[in-house]
Amino acid sequence: MVFALVGNQNSGKTTLFNQLTGSNQHVGNFPGVTVERKDGVIRGQKDATVVDLPGIYSLSPYTSEEIVTREFILKHHPDGIINIVDAMNIERNLYLSMQLIELGVPMVIALNMMDEMRSNGGTVKISQLSEELGVPVVPISAAKNEGIDELIARAIKTAERKQLPKRQDFCSGAVHRTIHSIAHLVEDHAERIGFPMRFVATKLVEGDAPIEEALHLSDNEKDMIGHSITEMERELGTDKKAALADMRYSFIDKLCADCVVKPKESREHIRSVHIDNVLTNKYLAIPVFLLIMLIIFWLTFGVIGSFLSDLLARGIDAVTGVVSAGLTAYGINPVVHSLIIDGAFAGVGSVLSFIPTIVVLFFFLSLLEDSGYMARVAFVMDKLLRKIGLSGRSFVPMLIGFGCSVPAIMATRTLSSERDRRMTIMLTPFMSCSAKLPIYGMFTMAFFPKYRALVMIGLYVLGMIIGIIVGLVLKKTAFRGNPVPFVMELPNYRLPSPKSVCLLLWDKAKDFLTRAFTIIFVATLIIWFFQTFDFRFNVVQNSADSMLAGIGRFISPIFAPLGFADWRASTALITGFSAKEAVISTFAVLTGASTANLPQALASIFTPLAASAFLVFTLLYTPCVAAISAVKREMNSGKAAALVAVFQSVVAWLVACGVYQIGALFIH
Repeated sequence: MVFALVGNQNSGKTTLFNQLTGSNQHVGNFPGVTVERKDGVIRGQKDATVVDLPGIYSLSPYTSEEIVTREFILKHHPDGIINIVDAMNIERNLYLSMQLIELGVPMVIALNMMDEMRSNGGTVKISQLSEELGVPVVPISAAKNEGIDELIARAIKTAERKQLPKRQDFCSGAVHRTIHSIAHLVEDHAERIGFPMRFVATKLVEGDAPIEEALHLSDNEKDMIGHSITEMERELGTDKKAALADMRYSFIDKLCADCVVKPKESREHIRSVHIDNVLTNKYLAIPVFLLIMLIIFWLTFGVIGSFLSDLLARGIDAVTGVVSAGLTAYGINPVVHSLIIDGAFAGVGSVLSFIPTIVVLFFFLSLLEDSGYMARVAFVMDKLLRKIGLSGRSFVPMLIGFGCSVPAIMATRTLSSERDRRMTIMLTPFMSCSAKLPIYGMFTMAFFPKYRALVMIGLYVLGMIIGIIVGLVLKKTAFRGNPVPFVMELPNYRLPSPKSVCLLLWDKAKDFLTRAFTIIFVATLIIWFFQTFDFRFNVVQNSADSMLAGIGRFISPIFAPLGFADWRASTALITGFSAKEAVISTFAVLTGASTANLPQALASIFTPLAASAFLVFTLLYTPCVAAISAVKREMNSGKAAALVAVFQSVVAWLVACGVYQIGALFIH
């Protein structure tokens, strides 16, 4: 059996998924954490699977995640629906429940956060609510694992018996007449495409284009439907969508009046309002946000992260020295010795030393996310982002971009406007991802040791500034028009869950280690091979005579105006397309330097000004292959992905060239 887990954003859906399956998905305290479906086997039920679908507010096809959820339910025909409803916001959540009931699929409502409801003096008459809606209702607390076993048992029983909702008709008056007349008119068409008759009729009243297209209605039928809707609008004095919404909310209001004893305002909400008086204040919000980010970057790059990374680098060098001495004592072939020490250890080791910095950065970011502060930042940034043609909702993908461009690009599915989606995808890669941290760390250690934190913060800020400038240009050219209105639910502030924070940190560390021992390891071995042999496959004494040097010299003139014409620099940038961390592992292999000695080796290739231009170029140029693949997938166009790659490289070259050429004027 397959169950669809459906609910509003931020209703505790991912938490419930983890409880149902024993899975360890990351849970965030801002809307839109889930942007793609996740599958898991229900614990204790080896033949039952639950699919965690993106959070939605309705079954209308406005945003990509709403389409994903609707398509799954309509086309994959799950055996049952588990609809999670936030008891503290029951009126708003039941709006989606009413639409799900119309689908005619066995369904159970999981009434979540009942512990909060009770602690704030509220209650729900479960039996009466279940009777009125015609579907089983189970009170739960996903966060505290309360009621989960009962929910599983009820869901399995409902699906096994194919127990359909007992009631689907919640309307009256003009809306009732219109829906029923259209339902009879399209009954045969709905049966042909396998959709419930009432659901189809309701969607036609809403003006749902995909449903209308799937039905293949005749012109005469379209005219009759249009006439019915027009009559309804004339009688009610409102448009069709408002009429349906009024019908649903009228029923919900009456239902809640009968079944729900409303809780008093929660302590969490009162506390959140007081905190928001400062954090979302018209004048203080942005300065406070900048101060928080400044402190996070300073602690990550200047205090905790850099200290731990330096410590790990010394440990890696010590291990490398022991292994090298052991191989030498064993009398191993010099080429194999070079492969292991100069290739694998130097390449992978130079990248591994930056794991602490990345983990520390994500620790602080996860605290902001899980506390609920990130949702406020999106709200605060709405006014600023509108100036470049985007809404505050675009800020969430951009913020995720500081971690990794791939999930950030996927997170644009939460945007309802295709224009906003495409523009956000174009701008997100300008936000510096964590994979670039090893480059920044090594170069600042080599050229700006006293100002490491300041230079790194400056790079992050520069990425945002270039993103704003590019956004303004795109707004006036390729993406004319206005962003959609911004609506986002602001969750109450909560103490971050230690489990959720640890899961996120483990996930990021595991992802980094996986890349280090797969993509970067393979890239390192390939680089070592091309650097060790010439075009006749003879071992070279000087790497300048190698195949790699020949390829690098062919490309290096492109970077001469940027101040780094050395073939090793151009080669490192090319390997950066596979994974940005590979840039440092490439330098380690090409120079034969250990992790601790790599800064001195870099100083022989770059001047401080050229190093600055190199840092700017790596900040802005095309993200890794995985990110470009994500762009292709989300834009559904290989040409668009190629355009993004070329566009970013051109922008990176122009800005880096400007940095070097203007800097040269002042230095000379």
